[in-house]
Amino acid sequence: MKQTTKTKSSTANNAKSQDGQTSGSTKQNATGEEKTSLLEKFFMDQLKDIYYAEQQLIKAIPKMEAAATTEELKEAFNDHLHQTQKHVTRLEKAFSLMGSKAEGKKCDAIEGIIKEAGSIIEETKAGTMTRDAALIIAAQKVEHYEIATYGGLVQLAITIGQHQVSELLDKTLLEEEETDRLLTNIAEGNINMEAEEEENYSSKKLQFADA
Repeated sequence: MKQTTKTKSSTANNAKSQDGQTSGSTKQNATGEEKTSLLEKFFMDQLKDIYYAEQQLIKAIPKMEAAATTEELKEAFNDHLHQTQKHVTRLEKAFSLMGSKAEGKKCDAIEGIIKEAGSIIEETKAGTMTRDAALIIAAQKVEHYEIATYGGLVQLAITIGQHQVSELLDKTLLEEEETDRLLTNIAEGNINMEAEEEENYSSKKLQFADA
């Protein structure tokens, strides 16, 4: 008799454990209706935010690529465009795992960063290293925003029990960090130094003109 009671208790615990794995932070109230935690609601809101941001970047990156001077930077932008398209696909899978339809929410932060990148293109001379140096800074502002967002989302996904979602987002986080390092290497390779030479050349021309 005692053995039967233990078996029933074990079965109940297993069922409870399985429910916890599939529902994440979703719980049931007294009437049996599912309710979502405030943290999970915030997580979903931020997921919509970065989904919107990635879609806007798919439109903005080709403009930055076209404005770049060096083939190295153009190639980096082109590679990141394809990478960003994969990030969108991953986010759509994350929404699906959360039992939700993929949708974006306007992200004022990315709108501002993209607008600033447009201003940089307008304010720098085409075909110069100075423009490339400026574009790298603009691109890294994008990367740092994405790194901060994905880094936070990875931890939140773990907290609410969505480990598959966390793994998906962590892949994107690692790729964003890699892109940021690549941009730094390109800038330090020769672009920043050659941009400085452009500055000196302009100053010398100005001095000769005054003389």
